[in-house]
Order: sequence, then C-alpha cells, then structure tokens
Amino acid sequence: MESKIGLIMEGGAMRGMFTAGVTDVMMENGITVDGAIGVSAGAAFGCNYKSNQPGRVIRYNSKYCRDPRYAGLRSLIKTGNLFGAEFCYVEIPQKLDLFDEEAFIKNPMEFYVVCTDIETGEAIYHRCGESENELEWFRASASLPLASKPVEADGKKLLDGGIADSIPLKYFESIGYNKNIVLLTQPEGFVKQKNKLVPIIRKALKEYPKVAELLSNRHNDYNETIAYIEEREKSGDILVIRPPVALNIKPVCRDPEELRRVYNIGRKTAEEMLEQIKAFTAK
Repeated sequence: MESKIGLIMEGGAMRGMFTAGVTDVMMENGITVDGAIGVSAGAAFGCNYKSNQPGRVIRYNSKYCRDPRYAGLRSLIKTGNLFGAEFCYVEIPQKLDLFDEEAFIKNPMEFYVVCTDIETGEAIYHRCGESENELEWFRASASLPLASKPVEADGKKLLDGGIADSIPLKYFESIGYNKNIVLLTQPEGFVKQKNKLVPIIRKALKEYPKVAELLSNRHNDYNETIAYIEEREKSGDILVIRPPVALNIKPVCRDPEELRRVYNIGRKTAEEMLEQIKAFTAK
C-alpha cells in the first residue's frame, strides 16, 4: 500500500510560534505532505504551510502583537472575542500581510481544520475547499471557550477544535493517512491537569452542557491521546516533533522577542530533525 503522509498540528495559542518555526524549515527545504490538519492555532498558523509562505506567521504576529485591535481585554469587552476577529481574520490577511489564497487553493495538499460543535459536543473535521465560509471555519477552530463568541458556519455553532479533539491523529488515520508527522506544542512528559476553572466553565456554558462536560474532562482525553501517540511513536508509524522544553509563553503575548524566542525553538528543533523528517516523508 502506498504511503499517504499527513501532518497533524496541535494548537496552544502562542505556543503555535513553535509550529510556525517547524513548518517554515520544512517549507524552506521543500518538504511536503499529502494532507495536513490543524487545531486552533495549528489551523490558523498551519494554513501558511499549504500556501507556501515561510516567515509570514512570525512576521505578522511580531508586527501587530502590540496593536490593541489584535488581542486583549479591550477587544474582549468590545466584541466578545479576545482576539479581534475583524483585524486578525480580515484586515491582516486581506490588506496588511496578504495570505496567498490562490496558492492555497492550487496546492493539491488536503487541509482540514478541527472545530467543536457546541450543540452536539462533537468534533467537526472540515476539509477546506468545501465551503463558501472558509474564513469562519478557521476563526471557529481558534475561538477559545470563555474568550470568544461562538462562530456560525454552514449552519453549525462552533468553537475551538481543541475542546473535542486536541490532536486528531486517530481521525487522520481513519481517513487513510498511514504515515503521520505529529507536531506537538508541549514537551515530552507533559501531563495536562484538570482545569481549576471547571465550576466557572460549567456556569458560563450552562446553555451548552455538552461543551462544559468536554472541558471538564479535557485533561483525561488529552492525556489518553498522548499515551496513544507515544504508543504509535514506538511502532515507527508516526514521527513526533515536540519542543525540548516547556515553551512558557502566555496565550496573548505582546513581546515580539518572546514570539521569536518560541519560533526559533521550533526552527532549531526542525533543523536538528531535518534528516529524520526528510527520510520519513520520502516516497
């Protein structure tokens, strides 16, 4: 059976700078895959891998991270979204630092984003190119619970994909991707703890009890997924790229140097693993 190579990109807000560093090195070295799937920041930043725009993620985040329209309490109070939806998903990609939509469409690589249906609690795996509302799917995937309003796309009410499936390796395997690179944003040995805000979450999301339940149990689901990834890693069927240490960066970061620090960890990690990545993706 011919190998079908996939790339799975975990979210993690500004830990996604690590992901950007890795994928930039992959692009610079002409490393491609058959399909990619991103969750939250993994989708919002990872789409630049399909559009083949190395350097774009660190460039626009560094330039605009101090702009009040980008993210922060002001945006949350005014719009209900911690990250400014209009500025981040319209102004930047369409005017200030252009996203190459034409290259994204022409690239035959499949690209999926993961969202959570807040009414059913199910993970929705959306293949890009099948909707007239692609922008909303990307925004939904990165819409953090309690820090974002639900996003409506194609008749569904959606929030961050990490609520229902933080690292969708099993899904990609189920649709035929039998060799996968799993790009994590937490170091080896990381164990997710129960969210201390669970009582607040349950109260705030009482209208969406299935989402509240998912968030209450997310630490267990995440840790079970990591155990599965480690098992698959030992078999040699997947290649895991993870930061060597905890990245320790805030979800909203206004320091360009901090963003570059995490980005450079991603670059260095990918450069050190470059021959492994090349060998793994060779057909």
